[in-house]
This record gives sequence, structure tokens and C-alpha cells, in this order.
Amino acid sequence: MKNDISKMEFEDAIKELENIVKILEEGRSTLKESVALYERGTVLKKHCDGILESTQLKINQISSDRDGNISGEEMDVTV
Repeated sequence: MKNDISKMEFEDAIKELENIVKILEEGRSTLKESVALYERGTVLKKHCDGILESTQLKINQISSDRDGNISGEEMDVTV
């Protein structure tokens, strides 16, 4: 597992979160390990939610004119 979640790409974070869910569902860990996995999963989910929110804000900034030309205003949204 990577330690610094804040630097993880969305796809890597989702993959790790899916693995954590699988381990927890299968009951392959001790109680202590399960709690640590659950806590990490919560942070991963929050990180993924932040990335999605940031992406949605950027998408909302894209617009098109009457001729169908797409323009966008870059928004600095830090997760």
C-alpha cells in the first residue's frame, strides 16, 4: 500500500480501495488489521471524492458558443 494518499492518482486510489473492500468482505484480516484497512479506505474514498469534485468543477467551466466552438476557462482547484 502506498502511504501518501494525497499524491495518488484517482485510478490507483480506486484500485486500492477496491482491494480493501475485497479483503474486508472476505474476512481475511484480524480485527486490528480490519480497523486499519477501514480507516485507510475512508481516507481513500475522501481523496477520490475530492478528485471527482475537482474534475466536475473543471468540466462545468467548459462551454460552447452558438457555432459549437468549445471554450474553457481554466480553474485552479486544489484537492
